Amino acid sequence: MSTVVAGPQVLRAAEWSAREAAHRSRARDLTAAHRERQSRGQRHPVEDFLFDYYTLRAGRLERWHPGTGVRLSPDGATPEDLARLDARAAWRWYRTTDDGAVEVDAARFVADRGPALSRLLTVLRATASRPAHLGCLGLHEWAMVYRQPPAERRHDLPLRLGAEGTDAVVESHPVRCTHFDAFRFFTPAARPFNRLQPTRESQAELEQPGCLHANMDLLHAALTLSPACPGDLLLDAFELARDIRVLDMRASPYDVTPLGLTPVAIETADGRAEYVAAQRGFAERARPLRERLVDVGEGLGL
Repeated sequence: MSTVVAGPQVLRAAEWSAREAAHRSRARDLTAAHRERQSRGQRHPVEDFLFDYYTLRAGRLERWHPGTGVRLSPDGATPEDLARLDARAAWRWYRTTDDGAVEVDAARFVADRGPALSRLLTVLRATASRPAHLGCLGLHEWAMVYRQPPAERRHDLPLRLGAEGTDAVVESHPVRCTHFDAFRFFTPAARPFNRLQPTRESQAELEQPGCLHANMDLLHAALTLSPACPGDLLLDAFELARDIRVLDMRASPYDVTPLGLTPVAIETADGRAEYVAAQRGFAERARPLRERLVDVGEGLGL
């Protein structure tokens, strides 16, 4: 019996134009506050973190990609549609097919970015294969300010428990951070408290799906996989990362009440229970997104 190989999905102009517009509208809603602050030259330590940490511009989120295996047809296109289609054909890692449609040039994308994409997919697969470990309590943020002079702190916010109280939390709770990109910001004095010593090389061995930062990094994965990553998946990953960042700061040693946020007091039993419940919820939200990102990578033949 012969195997039937499905061809690309073809979207006529009315459909891809509507998807593009809907994506742009959703992205602009998600970035409206950030863009408004930018226009005033203001910064927000919680809401602007994703743009700073991932070197992300709001305009990049607004650019819609259909993903691989989708062709944007000129059939039924208005002159404005055709102009946008021609512009898209000139984007990096896009190509025009013989019938005038435009699609992601998956082969060129892999040829240019293959090693980085393979490394990313290795981490995503390994993380997805493990159970979620909960209860780290966000102590990575506390370890980042342990015995740190005030002038060296990343955020211009007071410590909720003061310096001595903050240090006491680090010293009296088990620190079990598995995420290298959090661990690397620990102060030198805090590093020995961590039960693990993550490195970039051990990332695929240690990353686990309960980690807030591993789930926040699904945004980085979606950006790395663009334009192969569909636009809706990118914005879903952004929304997840944004919501995780709020918990990350609420459970941090900083006093976030001036920002209109209620602290999660992880040094108390109630606070620990609140944190673990939220962490479990984020792990559940992240799971299907991580699986879709793996599918994107495997669709590229990685």
